[in-house]
Amino acid sequence: MTLTDTTTAHEAHHGHDDADAAAVGPILLSLAVFIAGWATSIALWGIPGLYIPALALVPVMWVVLLIISRG
Repeated sequence: MTLTDTTTAHEAHHGHDDADAAAVGPILLSLAVFIAGWATSIALWGIPGLYIPALALVPVMWVVLLIISRG
């Protein structure tokens, strides 16, 4: 087995890595923007800036838990 065969076999086995890597970037960027926004609200409004976004996300978490439980 040569180096070319090994590379080809590896690429054939992990062909979906490019799509996975492309999906990770926007997810991490969205998470970073969300955390930065929450940190900004804490800096601007103090304790209410901490707990009001968390309170607003309660219905979102209910939906997420329902979707997870449905399979």
